[in-house]
Amino acid sequence: MVKKPKLFIALCTLPALILTIVFMIVPMLNAIYLSFTSSTALSVGFNSKFVFLDNYIYMFKDKDFVQALFNTFKLMLVIPALTIFLSLVFAFILTQGELREKSFYRTVFFFPSVVSMTIVGIVWSFVFNPTRGILNHMLDLFNISSWKHAWLGEGKTALWCIGAALVWQAIGYYMVMHVASIDGISQEIYEAASIDGATGAQKFFKITIPLLRRSIGTTYILALSGTINLSFTLSNVMTGGGPNGASSVLLQYMYTQGMRNANFGYAMAIAMFTLMLAIVLAMISRKLSAEKE
Repeated sequence: MVKKPKLFIALCTLPALILTIVFMIVPMLNAIYLSFTSSTALSVGFNSKFVFLDNYIYMFKDKDFVQALFNTFKLMLVIPALTIFLSLVFAFILTQGELREKSFYRTVFFFPSVVSMTIVGIVWSFVFNPTRGILNHMLDLFNISSWKHAWLGEGKTALWCIGAALVWQAIGYYMVMHVASIDGISQEIYEAASIDGATGAQKFFKITIPLLRRSIGTTYILALSGTINLSFTLSNVMTGGGPNGASSVLLQYMYTQGMRNANFGYAMAIAMFTLMLAIVLAMISRKLSAEKE
């Protein structure tokens, strides 16, 4: 009987365990503690006053926080669904379409997902620039100058400019996942549908989407989490939360409170609220997708 090298396994996992404890668990516990305190730059950590749920109660009296919360909800309602739908469409075209340069298109679509989010924000800031941006120049080119806006400077459009950048950045990432899932569907099903006279749209809605329901549920949860996390960077880089908080999101407002206002206790309360919100929404989405299956 061969003995299991338990000591060797323990020694191999110990460095990873120590790093996890030091850089993840301990900061998480510290953040939870700070969220119940009035910690600021003048009274950090254990020197601060314990205020229990005061930070959490104040959140919903804070108009700026409520605005950031609603902005986050708007993005979560639209961006994940739009991203997953478009990624499915592109994946279907690449797998079922008669394109010669499929590998080239996969690379082109996937490329934005490997670019730094800061770079993505800077690039799209130039796209939406009111005087030098390509978008307004294209509107001039097509003689629809009345549609021109100071896109990032107007409350009605700033948030959705961030949303457009989020969609552009993420489509290729989820497209690759869906391409792998579609490749797992027997081609005989599509061939039989073609013989029966099914159009491309019918194949997409009647075959691809139903058979990829589990994969779609998984990618939707990932897109939901990505919208919450990645919108922070884009909001910071593209608009700074402006104008007047119109494009502020939860994590961006947390950053403002913690790093700019040095209100650490309140910032950690916002961080904990955002974490719990993401977990609850992921659980709900997972449950709903499981019920459909």
